[in-house]
Amino acid sequence: QVQLVESGGGLVQAGGSLRLSCAASGITFNNYGMAWYRQAPGKQRDMVARISSGGITNYVAPVKGRFTISRDNAKNTVYLQMNNLKPEDTAVYACYAYSGSNNYWGQGTQVTVSS
Repeated sequence: QVQLVESGGGLVQAGGSLRLSCAASGITFNNYGMAWYRQAPGKQRDMVARISSGGITNYVAPVKGRFTISRDNAKNTVYLQMNNLKPEDTAVYACYAYSGSNNYWGQGTQVTVSS
């Protein structure tokens, strides 16, 4: 059974930092690209950052220079370090594992940034 379990969300003031973690089980983690998505209330779910199985990273413009995605294959875990958080970063953040036609979602973790 595949599981992606996020942790690390919470309430933080603007300018603060959080680190999200997503622990994967039931997949050969090394073979999967991993991504973080977020969905704010009333908005669609959008990709924030992704990291390929080979470690290549991509970010959307609003988070470049503030967020860093990384992975630890030994721990089957992907991270999202979020610095200089802004109120507009408030959303449910979910991790996503993808490999060919196989893809899986985590349940998500709430991040709330107060002004």
